[in-house]
Amino acid sequence: MDLFAGAPLPDISAAAGLIFMGGPMSANDDLQYIRQELVLIQKAVALDKPILGVCLGAQLIAKALGARVYPNRAKEIGWYPVYWTEAGRAELGLSEPETVFHWHGETFDLPPGAELLAYSDLCCHQAYRIGQNILGLQFHLEVTPEMIADWLTQDANCGDLREVTIPIDPHASAARLEALARQVFGHWCAREWTAPSLNHHPSHR
Repeated sequence: MDLFAGAPLPDISAAAGLIFMGGPMSANDDLQYIRQELVLIQKAVALDKPILGVCLGAQLIAKALGARVYPNRAKEIGWYPVYWTEAGRAELGLSEPETVFHWHGETFDLPPGAELLAYSDLCCHQAYRIGQNILGLQFHLEVTPEMIADWLTQDANCGDLREVTIPIDPHASAARLEALARQVFGHWCAREWTAPSLNHHPSHR
């Protein structure tokens, strides 16, 4: 099912969960498939489906639930530390700052009912959860050195590298990132799913 190619919204009633990944577009772009994804997220929330959002995916979840998405005060591209809130330490079992991979120029306000899990020096909202089902991550745990190397090519980076002044080593923290990915994604997959506690489910406008 390819929304980018114009496919209709799928029936997600039997889906075990939904994962929304990143991309160079904005959650605010007036594009049909972006509008469809926002509606799909709202349907998934209404059905109490587990939802994971990464980078753009986390921004889409926030926007679908009524929060603002807007330019961050600086683009965050490369390896930078994130710091865990008390809720993040309890949720993810992580206590020390972790260096993870970032590639984003926008950020978001926390949607209603969300609890902040992590932040960074350049971005206040790096991870959040809503109830037990929904997890949003602004940073990238899923990348491999090969993926990062591809993103660093001029054909793939949408011009973002013109604003990067520090060389980016694709292998810098890759081994630790893989372990973190297994821990965080594994924790999300192992949750006992329950309905999120939201004040309301706003319709997309």
